[in-house]
Amino acid sequence: MVLSAVSSSTKLPFFSAHIAITQNSDGIWAAPIQTSPAIEANSVYFGHPEWAKGYFDSCHRDQVFRERWLSVMGSWDDKVVVDIGCGPGNLYASIGGSPRTIIGVDVAEGGLKMAAQIGYTPVLADAHDLPFVSEFADIVALNATLHHCEDMPTVLAEAARLVKPGGLLIVDHDPQRSAWNYQGLALMFYKMRLPIYRFFLRNLHIDSEERLTALKTEIHHRPGDGVTAEFFTQTLQPKGFQVNLFPHNQTVGADILKGVQGEFPHWRYGLGQRLSGIDSRSPEAALSLLVVAQKSQQD
Repeated sequence: MVLSAVSSSTKLPFFSAHIAITQNSDGIWAAPIQTSPAIEANSVYFGHPEWAKGYFDSCHRDQVFRERWLSVMGSWDDKVVVDIGCGPGNLYASIGGSPRTIIGVDVAEGGLKMAAQIGYTPVLADAHDLPFVSEFADIVALNATLHHCEDMPTVLAEAARLVKPGGLLIVDHDPQRSAWNYQGLALMFYKMRLPIYRFFLRNLHIDSEERLTALKTEIHHRPGDGVTAEFFTQTLQPKGFQVNLFPHNQTVGADILKGVQGEFPHWRYGLGQRLSGIDSRSPEAALSLLVVAQKSQQD
């Protein structure tokens, strides 16, 4: 899917005057980044041309994902959008439309090059310290981003800072802690999952180097870790956001507005929850929380 390029004339006004920003020969704007193991892992994985292309082709690219986002977001045509943790550009490639500007932020230069080809304004920056002025964006998106970052509260607060009054902050595809709180036999199987994928679930197996590198990026995707409803409400409500939460299993579209969670995308999730004593029909068992937070209008 090829989308029209964003005009360069809309880039500069969004940058903070207090952070040094440079632009390289590929057109990528770059802010200073304090490296860390997580940033290095994400840079390597999403900057690898073959791995990034595989991620682009297979993740968050189905019609159900598009319908889910459009049902809660509406049209983003002629709006200023910031996609934090954009990777190679999956969100824009899936949703389409005509934003006035769509800024893609990531720590992987290779992924940003791909995103720029489909219309993103690419910015190499750390999500913990974003190089933008406050309250300029109509929509700020964090899709499958928070669990790749060391300090999830700081990243969420930084994203919220960019939303203009009346604007939206949308977060999706981070693991819900209560759904992944495996115990006993389920936890043992989880720890042994790589050889299980290799020998028994070959449809889930990928090259070992790619798999191990990908796992290093997922800081908060493991049993006993992940996001919670309280995390979002306690972080965003004091900042003037009305927060709506939609638990889902990544297989539901517009019906998410009717409270439908959808079926698990693979039977192994239900098995792990049953072995852990988790009620798979409960909202707490949903793999992800779609968060739609609207910032209140200023008087």
